[in-house]
Amino acid sequence: MKRRTFITGLGSAAAWPVVARAQQPALPVIGFVNAGSADASAGYVAAFRKGLGETGYVDGQNLTIEFHWLEGQFGRLPALIADLVRRRVAVIATPGGAAVLAAKAATATIPIVFGVGDDPVKLGLVASLARPGGNATGINFFVQEVITKRLALLHELVPKAVRVAVLVNPAAASAEATLRDLQEAAHTIGLEIQVLNASTIGEINGAFAAIVRERPDALFVVADPLFTGRSVQLANLAARERIPASYSQRVSVEVGGLMSYGTDIADMFRQVGVYTGNILRGAKPADLPVLQATKFELIINLQTANLLGLTIPETLLATADEVIQ
Repeated sequence: MKRRTFITGLGSAAAWPVVARAQQPALPVIGFVNAGSADASAGYVAAFRKGLGETGYVDGQNLTIEFHWLEGQFGRLPALIADLVRRRVAVIATPGGAAVLAAKAATATIPIVFGVGDDPVKLGLVASLARPGGNATGINFFVQEVITKRLALLHELVPKAVRVAVLVNPAAASAEATLRDLQEAAHTIGLEIQVLNASTIGEINGAFAAIVRERPDALFVVADPLFTGRSVQLANLAARERIPASYSQRVSVEVGGLMSYGTDIADMFRQVGVYTGNILRGAKPADLPVLQATKFELIINLQTANLLGLTIPETLLATADEVIQ
C-alpha cells in the first residue's frame, strides 16, 4: 500500500513540469504590416529584428512576429487590421506607413509604431511630435519633403529634359499630395509632368507601354512600397527603354536603377523595431516622441549611366554618398 502510494505520488510530481509549461503565458504577438513584398524587404526585416534585439527581444524566444505583406493590394487592409485588433496583438508595427491610418482608425488602445513619409501631425496620427498623446508614435522619414530635391537632382542629371514621366500609385494615401508637390516643383524648374498610374504589377507594364508611345525625357518613380518591391522589374524596363530614372530608395539603384535620393529606410525599420521593443517593456506611445530622419543619401549607378550614354556631372559625383561602379 505504501509502495503504491509512493509510486502514485512520484507520478504526480513528474507531471509538474508539464503542467507548468502548459500554464506559461503566451508570447506577445507583434502584427507587422507592410505594403511591400517579403522578397524585396529582407534587409529591412533584418533591420527591424536588429532594433528589437537592441531592446532584448528575439522572435520565437520572447515574442512572436506575424508578418503581413500587402504587395500593393491595399484592399486587404481593412480585414487584416480588423483581425489584428480583434485578437488584441501587443503592438501593430507599420514601417512604411501603409497601414497606420487604417490601424489608427480601428483602435485607440493597441499601441501602433509607424514609419511615415509625411508629417504625422498633419496626418492626424499624433497630437505633436514631442508628445504624441495617443496610442501611436514612430518615425517620419520625409518622403514628401524631398520630392523637390529629387526632381532637381534628376534635372541636374538630365539637363536637357523637358518632359518627365511620373509613375505614381493612385491607391496610396499620399498620391494626391505627392502629385501636387511635383507639379509645383516642376513649374519652378521649368519641366512638364506626365502622370502614369500603376497600382498593380500589370499596370506597371502598362505604364511603360505609355512611355514607349510618348517618349518622355526622364522618369520619376514616386516612393511607394509597390514600386520598391518591383525594383528589378522597373530597372529592367527603364534600361530596355533607355530612359533615365530617379528612385526613392537605394535598393532600386543596387539592382540596376540609375539614381536614388532619400532617407536611410533600413535605419527607419530599425527604429521602428526599437520603439516596438520599448513599448513591450512598458513604455507608452503617448510618451515616446516621434523621431525624424536625419540622414539623406544620394546613390548613383555609374554602370547604368554608361549604358544609357549619360555623363554624370562632376558636381553630382562629388556630392553622392555612394557611386556604384
